[in-house]
Amino acid sequence: MANNVKYVDVTDDTFRAEVLESSVPVVVDFWAAWCGPCRIIAPVIAELASEYEGRVKVAKMDVDRNQHTPIQYGVRSIPTLLFFQDGQVRDQLIGVVPKRRLAARMEAIAA
Repeated sequence: MANNVKYVDVTDDTFRAEVLESSVPVVVDFWAAWCGPCRIIAPVIAELASEYEGRVKVAKMDVDRNQHTPIQYGVRSIPTLLFFQDGQVRDQLIGVVPKRRLAARMEAIAA
């Protein structure tokens, strides 16, 4: 499945171009390798990235390797999902959430 994952890894250096300047809405998953809840939600995010390909970009940011952006956006718990549209945060989810709830939020920004 790893070859079919439809998300982009973003860093502090690529965040502006990949997220803020994106022509489509973006969901950013702030995560870390040691985070159990992050590992639980990762397959759901990968599924939705494939389902919404072309309509919503899904990006992942490792908070251990990139600390500036999470601080800038007030990320204090992980996983945190920020939903960006036109360079602005439009929505946020924190923690493990059911796929249908995440899909509903993605649908809302994809419309």
